[in-house]
Amino acid sequence: MEQSRVAVVAVDMGYGHLRAAHALAAHLGVAVEEIDRPPLASPDEQAHWQRARSAYELISRASQMPLLGGASRRLLDLLTAIPHLHPRRDLSAPNAAVRALERLRRAGFGDGLLMRLERHGATLLTTFYAPAVLADLAGWPRIACVVTDSDLHRVWAPRDGAGSAIHYCVPSMRALRRLRAYGVPAGHIHFTGFPLPDELVGDEELGPLRHNLGRRLVRLDPRGAFREQLREPVARMLGPLPPNQEGRPPLLVFAVGGAGAQAGLAREFLPALAEPLRRGSLRLALVAGVRAEVASAFERALTGCGLGDELGRSVAILHEPGVASYLRSFVALLADADVLWTKPSEVSFYAALGLPLVLGHPVGVHERYNRRWVLQHGAGLKQESPLHAWGWLKEWLEDGTLAAAAWAGYTLLPKHGTHRIAEVVAGLG
Repeated sequence: MEQSRVAVVAVDMGYGHLRAAHALAAHLGVAVEEIDRPPLASPDEQAHWQRARSAYELISRASQMPLLGGASRRLLDLLTAIPHLHPRRDLSAPNAAVRALERLRRAGFGDGLLMRLERHGATLLTTFYAPAVLADLAGWPRIACVVTDSDLHRVWAPRDGAGSAIHYCVPSMRALRRLRAYGVPAGHIHFTGFPLPDELVGDEELGPLRHNLGRRLVRLDPRGAFREQLREPVARMLGPLPPNQEGRPPLLVFAVGGAGAQAGLAREFLPALAEPLRRGSLRLALVAGVRAEVASAFERALTGCGLGDELGRSVAILHEPGVASYLRSFVALLADADVLWTKPSEVSFYAALGLPLVLGHPVGVHERYNRRWVLQHGAGLKQESPLHAWGWLKEWLEDGTLAAAAWAGYTLLPKHGTHRIAEVVAGLG
């Protein structure tokens, strides 16, 4: 279909929805549009989304604080609650969030989006539930909604899931089963995988992914423990591994979410990493995203543990002024990354790149399910005590545990999400 007839719409509610949208927009050759900003959003809509964003970020950050953390985590769990899937039963009854979204539509929310779709006769491709449901309530016939977690809240599906025009692209079979329980017909749910950046995946032959993974396996397996056990399958799927990566220190990437939650964790683990960073046994990238205050906190933490002179040598801080430039820089960083330490947000699906994850504490019920999904596939491990970070990281390097997690992610998880989603959108024509 004509690329100009696809509207890729997201919302600035953390990086998750934007990260997926930018990967899809780049693949389709279009721009990302945001439902919380002009021209799609009226002043009332902008104010509504700003309030929602501020509240979510406040609760997310508070959930990581020693004193306020318990109450904030309980509140966040309540807001993101997902009912047990078993025993299998009908979960299609609308809840308060579904009814609230219907009230917003009756108040005119989504009018700007509908005008945009009608003007170009466009298919809506969105990575957030609100644009999809608002357009569906208005009767728009061509809608594709990309689910960005391994399980999802009832608000993602409209009241009448069976009569909806929305086609869902899901990253996990759990999400597929959840949407069926919400009343969405099987023919409107497509198991595609998460939309990963073309730069890190490539085409069906997976050229960039296989190249990066081959280099990564050497760096993650300094004693050859993993490669000795899986020599034949690795050679068959990747070919010869590059000998010039032997002895090169692995790159650990520590990334915080869009709300800046868990940024304080760096103060705990940096002293434990000081020695390997100074002697060249490890490289470290601290990802602050677009938050200048997080970048400054990282700098203070480095100085506080005597690592200030390592900035620009064994340590780098990734900070960009805008989301688009940050996402591009993050993709470039991951091409050379060996381990990603993060909370189990949407980047959980980046384990499919053969990038092993160290998973911090989840922020919300959906992230709890993401963490379970990664662990069930053997593609990541729970973080242990940050105070002894080099102890367990070194063990996992020496015995091949991280290399094995990288291999599990590559061999078991879906990698072609961007292409599969584009095929679904083309089919809506």
